[in-house]
Amino acid sequence: MRILVVDDEIELTDPLSRVLTREGYSVDVAYDGTSGNQLAQAGSYDLLILDWMLPVKTGLEICQELRRQGKSTPVLFLTAKDTLNDRVEGLDAGADDYLVKPFELRELLARVRALLRRSGSQTYGTLTQRLTVADLELDCDNQVAYRQGRIIELSEKESQLLQYFMEHSGQLLTHMQILQHLWKEGEQPSSNVIAALIRLLRRKIEIAGEIPLIYTVYGKGYRFGSSSSEL
Repeated sequence: MRILVVDDEIELTDPLSRVLTREGYSVDVAYDGTSGNQLAQAGSYDLLILDWMLPVKTGLEICQELRRQGKSTPVLFLTAKDTLNDRVEGLDAGADDYLVKPFELRELLARVRALLRRSGSQTYGTLTQRLTVADLELDCDNQVAYRQGRIIELSEKESQLLQYFMEHSGQLLTHMQILQHLWKEGEQPSSNVIAALIRLLRRKIEIAGEIPLIYTVYGKGYRFGSSSSEL
């Protein structure tokens, strides 16, 4: 399935493009309305994700032009405009759905799947193993996690460790158990490597203002969960 993303916010567009690609979609990206409109006109897309406010040509104008030409490609607007009049204007211009920034990535992916189902383009995206604990979600197959709308890129070992933690949420995992799970016999490094790996993982999944998830049990190992009271 082919998706075109048109948005001038590179810090949003590039991670979104990577996630959609990992979900099994073929993704093209444009950062201004002129380029986006040219791609939309020339390409055969199953879905367009358009920012409302774009340089030169707005997403609203792109959508209106496509509808005047009789093209029925589903359009999902991403916008900071959140009044009732704005939503009505977007839908009247021919948009099929509307998502206000900032948004949760999981909701956007759900809306993408719904629009593709509605248009008959696709029943489901690529099926991947996902784990959820509290507000953290892990896509095990693609080494990426999501929390509070953030996309968290993980290394292979970070992803393996986080998956192990999430599959054993609330349980005490010793240093030896973690070593044996992450490395084959004879290849296991010192326990200091575990401590360093956990520090790196914490920096990625626990930023300021977020509830801690990894708890150190001194002299024994670690527990994973949304609060110490659950452990």
